Amino acid sequence: MKSWNRYKRGFDLVALVLGHLLLSPVFIVLWTVIPLWIWLEDRGPVFYSQNRVGRNGRVFRIRKFRSMVVGADRLGPAWTIHDDPRRTRVGRFLRKRGLDEIPELMSVWTGDLSLVGPRPLNEEEHATMIREIPDFDKRLSVRPGVTGLAQIYNRSDDPYSKLEFDLNYIGSMSFALDMKLIVVSVWYSVFGKVDDRSSRER
Repeated sequence: MKSWNRYKRGFDLVALVLGHLLLSPVFIVLWTVIPLWIWLEDRGPVFYSQNRVGRNGRVFRIRKFRSMVVGADRLGPAWTIHDDPRRTRVGRFLRKRGLDEIPELMSVWTGDLSLVGPRPLNEEEHATMIREIPDFDKRLSVRPGVTGLAQIYNRSDDPYSKLEFDLNYIGSMSFALDMKLIVVSVWYSVFGKVDDRSSRER
């Protein structure tokens, strides 16, 4: 891995600060309206949290806006399927635009996540992929990300393709590539194309 990847932590913090300063009215509205909307639908918890496997196998806690019914883990797998019936009406709207992932920015602040990198999997799914796919753990050589090559371009969510995209990113990461992936992610969010894949993790 190239030594210049050290740019990433500084890039993440600068991007977060500038983004929140320039878009503060937007973030204020999102952090106010979304939690209220989730609570009004079923009076359940606003947030969903889960352990994820991060860099070098370190487990950390991730938080998202809840997009599924309360107790969804007991009703099916820890990842969603196409047209998952466990999703709430609010959740379907949020997932199409990636708005459920806004709380993940708190994990970027703490350093558990980067803005761009391989998607962190839950412990159960990660253990399964390690057993079934050679070298799958190589994804863990860098800090995982909110968005990335696999999140954007692996539309089938196939795990073999996920590994290929993630290793491609690790081998070619740069400031320019990160900027491009963030811009594409924002574009997908605005036009509701974030959740177009046939399946997706929670």
